[in-house]
Formats: sequence, C-alpha cells, structure tokens
Amino acid sequence: MKRFELFFTFLQLPLDYAALVLAGFTAYTLRFSDFAISIRPVIFNLSWEKYWPLVLAVSALWVMIFAISGLYSADPNRKFAAEFSKIILACSTGFSAITIYVFFTLQKFDSRFLVLAGWILAMIFVVFARMLMRAFKAGLHYGGFGLRLVGIIGAEEIAETIASELDGRRYLGYKVVGIFPHFNQETSKRLLTLNPDEILFTDPKAHEADTLKAIDFANEHHLTFKYSADLFSTISTNMTVSTLAGVPIIELKRARITSWGRIIKRLIDIVGGLTLLLICVPIYLIITLIILIETGRPIIYKNERVGQEGKKFNAYKFRSLYQKFCTGRQFGEDGQMALQKEQELISAQSIKSGPVYKIQDDPRVTPFGRFIRRFSLDEIPQFLNVLLGNMSLVGPRPHQPREVAKYEKQQKIVMAVKPGMSGLAQVSGRSNLSFEDEIKLDTFYLENWTILMDVIIILKTPFVVIRRKGAW
Repeated sequence: MKRFELFFTFLQLPLDYAALVLAGFTAYTLRFSDFAISIRPVIFNLSWEKYWPLVLAVSALWVMIFAISGLYSADPNRKFAAEFSKIILACSTGFSAITIYVFFTLQKFDSRFLVLAGWILAMIFVVFARMLMRAFKAGLHYGGFGLRLVGIIGAEEIAETIASELDGRRYLGYKVVGIFPHFNQETSKRLLTLNPDEILFTDPKAHEADTLKAIDFANEHHLTFKYSADLFSTISTNMTVSTLAGVPIIELKRARITSWGRIIKRLIDIVGGLTLLLICVPIYLIITLIILIETGRPIIYKNERVGQEGKKFNAYKFRSLYQKFCTGRQFGEDGQMALQKEQELISAQSIKSGPVYKIQDDPRVTPFGRFIRRFSLDEIPQFLNVLLGNMSLVGPRPHQPREVAKYEKQQKIVMAVKPGMSGLAQVSGRSNLSFEDEIKLDTFYLENWTILMDVIIILKTPFVVIRRKGAW
C-alpha cells in the first residue's frame, strides 16, 4: 500500500511536466496556425529551434513552483477542489514570473498570445492530467489494489457510518477490516492478526488512558493513528486535519519524512552513499589488509539490528573483536558462547542504563579494533547498507533485537523511519548521551525533519568523529 501511494506521488511530477510542455507546444502551434495568422500576422522572430528548449526550461521552473505550492504531498484524503485551487495559484504564479521577467529585462518579444495561451492551456492540461490520474487511481482502488486497511475503534453511530460509507465508496482507497467497541487487550490481539495500515479512533467517551494506549499501540506497530474531531481535546504539534466520508478527521503524524521527503531522502542516500563509498575505497583496502594481518578473517562482521518498522537486517561493520568473542549466527556455536561472555561483561562493566549497553574497557576488542572504533572507521561498510536501503545516511541509531525488546512502547516511534549511519543524537554527544536523551533527540528529528537538517548533520559528523567525543 505504501509503495502504491509513493508510486503515484512520484508519477505526478513527470505527468505535470509533460502537461506543461504540451501546453507550451500547443500555444506555439495555435499561434502559427492559419487562423491565428489571418487575424494577426506574426511579427516577432522566435523560431521553433529556439522555442522548444525554452519551453522545457520554463516547464521545469513551473514544476518547482508546484512543489513549493504543496502539489506533491501524498494526501489520499485531499479533495480535488483544494488541488484545483492550488493548480490555478501555481500556474498564475508561473505566469506572473514570466511577465515580470519580460518586463524588467526589456525583452524584445511581441507575442502576448504565447504567454497568455500558455498560461491558460497549462491550467487546463494539468487539471485534466490530474483528473485522469485520480480516475486511474480510483479504478485501481475499486478493483482492490492499493487499499489502506483500517481498523475502527468505537461503538458510537459514527463508527458504523464511516464503515458503511467506506464500504460503499471503495474508490476512496479504504477497506475496513474490523470494528471494535473499545480498545483493550483483546482488541490489540485482533488488530495484530488483521494487520491494518491505520487505526481510526471514533469513541468520544473513551477514557484518556485508553486513548493513549491506542496511540502507543499504533506507534509500537508503526500504524497511522487517526481520530474523530470529538476527541480533539488532545493537542499535537504534528497533525493534519481532513474529512473522511463527510466526518472531520485528525491524523497524528508519526514522522514528517513522508511522500516527496522520502523520495528526496532516498536519492540523497543513493548519490551520497555511492560517492562516499568510492571515496573510502583506499581506506577499505588499508583496513582490510591490517585486519587480515592482525587476526585474519572474517573482515566484515554482520551485526543483526532492527530497522524501520521493526524489520531486522544485518548491519555491516569491520570486525573489531577477536573471532572467539564475536556473537551472532555468522559464528555458529562459537557465537552463542561469545554471547554468554558478552552478557557477563554487560553485567559487570556496562556504563549505560536502560535497554542499550556500552562495555567500558572491553577486553574483547583487538588493538587495531580499538583504533577504528575510536574514529568510527569500523562503520564505513554501512555505506553498503545505505545503498541496499536498510539504512539512511541520517536517522536514529539502530539497535540490536535484544535491546529493542526492552523498549517502552512510546520509544518504538523512532523505528518509523530508516536508521542512520549518523543522526542528531550522534552529533549531539555520541555515546555520552543517556538512552532517554537519545530517544528525545531522535523523536525531535522525526517531528522536525528537513533536508537542510540532514545536510547539517552530515557535515557535522566528521568533525564530531575527529574530536572523538563520546566514541563508541
């Protein structure tokens, strides 16, 4: 379902661009038609060879205006009337920009028709393209594709009304998988078996504690949480308001990294990860050679971690421990024995409290392993995880399954996004931070994410590493 929405969000940009280019080409064709020439002869010199590259460039600028206007946000509940008004405003902004440019640069250009017709045709073509996209998407929904599975909690009439409306209007893209009078332990078990994408809370008489439990459940299992406006007594700084089947609905956002934010972040990960991977090739070779000489193979240690939405993956690191002390399935029975040794060290020498641990003066670390850990060089292979899509360049730190198992429910919100090689917590204190402070910083990152924030964190990371402040 999420890939379905992301696909249509991504497809919208090239579709708009094609519509804008077509509008420009159509305006030129109309101006040079026999009918138009019979009314007013062409007295300006703008050949087709000069015109079409100009249309491509202007269309690209208009798409940027569309993006700034919010036309590429993934909101399945956005009404077409709101989208239509944004299209008119964005196209008018583009038209104004062209008019102002021609005026102030004193361009010798005597065809108001091309500009005016291009503006009108752009609005018509973009609106038509968006209508086709909506119709195509609605058709797929009606056929059962890309439906968001919804669990409704509430015994009031409003719950039955919404369920009935969604069932009768499947083109909206929702499928109700169950209605539950109240949120309790039995409800949570049923929801786990139904595996919905979101929870819709419509019980206005619910106790605050029950409501908070439902929110914790949604955060823990990475579900979208929505509730009817009757429950508006709870305030969130990261929410959106929309209507669903005629009922005002408020959605609590788990993270700001959605729709185009995810796409741009992924593109940055691919380009940045590949670039940094190639830059680090000499370092790879040197570290590989030294590890081989010092303790032999394996060079890479596969460390099982928990990523986005609780999915497990192997985080790649240069091995910094002696082989006999390495844990995990990679080392078979020896890994199980090493795990027991690690538990003893955690009990005796861990300097962190809470779910995570840090062993001070770890005797298992090799001399060279201590060096690469101090400068975080052991984590360079995680650029491969970034390219594979398990991790991001920036995000919350991934932890081991046994650590995540000890998380409080509200702490699992940090798994709403991909874990990162670096993050706000890492550049704010690295391992000197308490787990609670780390969670607070990661939650702040989720709720206030911007591309600029990621860039700043990436730029700060090498300086923090060089200063060796709080090295793991």
